[in-house]
Amino acid sequence: MPLLEVADLKVSYGKALAIESVSIRVEKGELIGVLGPNGAGKTTLLKAISRSIASQGTLNFKDASLHPIEPYNVVAKGICHCPEGRKLFSELSVLKNLQLGAYLRKNNADVQNDLERVFTLFPVLRERQWQQSSTLSGGEQQMVAIGRALMGRPELLLLDEPSVGIAPRLKGLIFDSIQQIRKDGTAILIVEQDATSTLRIADRVYVLEHGRTIREGTSAEIAGDKYIQQIYLGV
Repeated sequence: MPLLEVADLKVSYGKALAIESVSIRVEKGELIGVLGPNGAGKTTLLKAISRSIASQGTLNFKDASLHPIEPYNVVAKGICHCPEGRKLFSELSVLKNLQLGAYLRKNNADVQNDLERVFTLFPVLRERQWQQSSTLSGGEQQMVAIGRALMGRPELLLLDEPSVGIAPRLKGLIFDSIQQIRKDGTAILIVEQDATSTLRIADRVYVLEHGRTIREGTSAEIAGDKYIQQIYLGV
């Protein structure tokens, strides 16, 4: 039984069809990449999974449909969404942003342990925990956004374009950290335009174009695909 099963997903914005037919699956502990150009439906896919937009088709998490679940209950089910653009509370400190990720949790000792995990994963955040989040660099803000999602202790972490607007040096650190999160047991579904970095870390990859799944396979299979090499890797 997959952790997440999406089949024949359809999403519309009014009369505009954003996703026509997308099917993916994520097994427990897997790191799955989703590639595609702007407008392919990648962000819409994550929004459908986190229930921030309505959708049709199969959308199951741990063998139960997500369709009846209200968006504010999705985190409680074990899915945390780190959105494109980070969406931090800019006037709050790094620490307050991280603590807000654990707002549903009651065990203070466990929350503190996960805060320590985030600081171990991103040491610079420990140094800057009292700093206003808006004063951080783009890469450091992305670390806060990922850390905030981890504070919800998800079984499935949704990452939307984590490399956008980040300096190359910090981009490498972000992708290395994503690998570590997966090694620690959290399943990850990452949407990206950086095909090279995604293929480096993902177990399997799906490619979306015009709201449809056009390719799927292991990272090695996708990297060896002539079409993918030409369009996405510049080979």
